[in-house]
Amino acid sequence: MKKIALLILLLSNIIFAQETHFSIQNLSINTQYSDFGTAYLEDSTVVYASAKKDHRSIINRIWKGNKQPYLELYKGTITKEGDIIGNDYFSDKINTKYHESNVTFSDDFKTVYFNRDNYNTGTRIKRAQEGKDKGWVLIQLYKATVEENGEWSDVTKLPFNNQNYQSGHPSLDSKENKLYFISDMPGGYGKTDIYVVDIHSDGTYGEPVNLGPEINTPNREMFPFISSDNTLFFSSDGQPFSHGKLDIYATRKGKNGNYITPVNLGFPINSSNDDFAIVYRKNKKTGHFSSNREGGKGDDDIYSFKELKPLFTEKECATVVRGIVRNKKIGALLPQATVSLFKDGKIIERIIVGNDASFSFEITCESNYKVVGSKLTYTSDTINFQSSQEESDASELVLTLEDTHEFIQNGKDLLIRIKPIYFGLNKSKINLSAAKELDIIVAVMKKYPALIIEGGSHTDSRGSDRYNELLSIRRAKSTVKYIIEKGIHWSRISAKGYGESQLVNKCTNGVKCSKSEHLKNRRTEFVIKNPEAITGPIQN
Repeated sequence: MKKIALLILLLSNIIFAQETHFSIQNLSINTQYSDFGTAYLEDSTVVYASAKKDHRSIINRIWKGNKQPYLELYKGTITKEGDIIGNDYFSDKINTKYHESNVTFSDDFKTVYFNRDNYNTGTRIKRAQEGKDKGWVLIQLYKATVEENGEWSDVTKLPFNNQNYQSGHPSLDSKENKLYFISDMPGGYGKTDIYVVDIHSDGTYGEPVNLGPEINTPNREMFPFISSDNTLFFSSDGQPFSHGKLDIYATRKGKNGNYITPVNLGFPINSSNDDFAIVYRKNKKTGHFSSNREGGKGDDDIYSFKELKPLFTEKECATVVRGIVRNKKIGALLPQATVSLFKDGKIIERIIVGNDASFSFEITCESNYKVVGSKLTYTSDTINFQSSQEESDASELVLTLEDTHEFIQNGKDLLIRIKPIYFGLNKSKINLSAAKELDIIVAVMKKYPALIIEGGSHTDSRGSDRYNELLSIRRAKSTVKYIIEKGIHWSRISAKGYGESQLVNKCTNGVKCSKSEHLKNRRTEFVIKNPEAITGPIQN
């Protein structure tokens, strides 16, 4: 059986190698030095490592390992053709006078992982353990975050580094809760192995886990990359059917949760020399990789590529979920509601339903989903479900939203629904009837702890404009003071006095009106400044 399996694997790799799955192009950014290891900072910016001479410094430090300057991180712009133009210095906070390379960014581009010489306190730390590498400065993994001014800060070592072994080549998965990297830590299968570590929601890390013998060999496995469809790309000089030295391979997990046999990407991605550090642009069939093949411009060069044929031909099972949004109390359709689709807790699509209040989403089979319906002044509704194992339409889902009766739309403004708060003539004191309505305001604000409101106080037209303006300001301050004293933080409420500038009836200066008509203008209304605090922001 082993011989048959090996023969099948051999034939599949030969067939793959005979097909041209990619086109490639050497880039203008390459120099006579080592240029490699790309990562994407937003859609059009790329960060890469280079040993090119640093023109900002008079002294260029030379690394004795290859007689080239130390690697630094640079950034450039990706052209429509995939070329990279520009060689701006990436960051003074991250770049040092020693090696930095191989970065990976979070989806919001506010966190970066990278590798660097063991140098974070002004002193390089050398390997202390006995052996052939004793006295060498080892590569370690670091993390940094971006400040409001756009500069990187808080550069810290990851906790699973060790000064007796190397860790590097980081890559985040699409959910950003796993970090893949390489290491020569004890207990591996070869010279360098690929590991994965969990990133917990509180920012802590789990224990690194070796990817096992399906991936790792007695030789070198390096430069892991996880694409948006969870394909694992990596370089190896120990996998079978190599073109020579480091080749790039691809694999993904099968239904049993184990990685399938890695596939060699073949020519022209792989050559007889080192080929490594492949990355795909998000949701695209293009990207970049690195190689020191013959015909390049220098040592390691960066190449762009375009995928011409899919790597894996198996069709992903797909199905459809359909549904409708209704008013919970009366069963009527509820147009203009927002429906959000989540997969494994992360939002992947959001729509606003039309007049028929219906929605539909294309989804993958055997996956965990939820749909959330929301609309201003209504309570939200959530349905969790698992998609079917076959390609078929899912049962129709019905989201039912209930009018909260806590809010009312008044033109463009969304108000807290209360009875009018009326003040006595020339008075700003909170009376019993006013207190009862203000208590409703307090209850709503406690129910929605992120809610921010603005009270608007108004007077009737009797008295001078200036007097009425000052009176309305006093009334506004009275309402704010009352609500704050009931336990609402001052930052969540403000108030304005409008005087007689926004009357609700004809009772302007000089118009004779009854007491009840004037009373309607002596009111206070509460406008919601952040309506999203009611339905809740869409969370990943």
